[in-house]
Amino acid sequence: MTAPTAEIIADDHLLAAWLAERAGERLLEVRTQGLEGKELKDAGDQAAHELLMGLLATYRPDDAVLSEEGKDDKARLSAPRVWIIDPLDGTREFSEPPRDDWAVHVALWSRGDLIAGAVAQPALAASAIQSTFHTGAAPVVPPRTSERIRIAVSRSRPPAFVQALAEELDAELVPMGSAGVKMMSVVRDISDAYVHAGGQYEWDSAAPVAVARAAGLFTSRVDGSELRYNQDDVYLPDVIVCRPELSEQILAFIEKHGIDA
Repeated sequence: MTAPTAEIIADDHLLAAWLAERAGERLLEVRTQGLEGKELKDAGDQAAHELLMGLLATYRPDDAVLSEEGKDDKARLSAPRVWIIDPLDGTREFSEPPRDDWAVHVALWSRGDLIAGAVAQPALAASAIQSTFHTGAAPVVPPRTSERIRIAVSRSRPPAFVQALAEELDAELVPMGSAGVKMMSVVRDISDAYVHAGGQYEWDSAAPVAVARAAGLFTSRVDGSELRYNQDDVYLPDVIVCRPELSEQILAFIEKHGIDA
C-alpha cells in the first residue's frame, strides 16, 4: 500500500477519502480469498477495521475513534476530534459477489459537528464509475433525470410507512443495500430521497450525511431535528437525506401520519 502524500496527511477531507479507499481495496482483496457467507462477512469486517484503526493511529494518533467494530471508549466524549467509521457498511451485500451496493464510511466530528467525510463504494471502480465521494471535493448532484420521485429503500425490509409515503408522493421505491449506498444514490441521481426509521447507529450515517450536506442535499431526523453525532448513546435510529425541494413534503407526511403507518 502506497503511503499518503504530504498533502493528504495535512488535509482531513483528503485523508478521509484516502482511508476509505484503502479500506475498500483491502475488502476487495478479502473477497478474492474464497470465503463465503459468515466467514466472508467476518473477515471483511475485521480486515477493514484493523486497517483503518492502524492507519488512524499512524496519521491521526491524537484523535479518538468510534468504530462499529471496536469497543466504545467513552473518552471520545471529551475529545476535540473523533473519527466515526463503519469499516464495512452492507456486510450482507459484500458477502454476495459481485454485488456492488456496500461501502466504507469515514467521518470526522469536531466540537459539535461533522467536519469531513468520505464514502467509498469500492466495487464500482471496476465499472469505471466514480466510487469515492468526499467533502474535500463536494459532489455536484446532477439534475433530476426521473419525472417520478424515487425513494431508496432496503431490498429486504422496506418500512411500511415509506410505502405509504411513496403512495402519497406517487413515488417509486428503489431497493438497494447499505445505508451509505442509499444516501449516495441521492447524490448520484439514482434516487431522490432516502427516508429511514428502522434503527441505525452513528457510524451508519455520519460519513454519508457529511457528504450529502457538502453536496447541498437536505439532511435531518424524521422529525426535522438536527442529526447529532459523538453522543453518549450512539443509537441514531432515523434519517432523511433528500433533494431540498422534497423535504417539506416528506416532513409534512411524517408529521401527519407518523412512522408507524
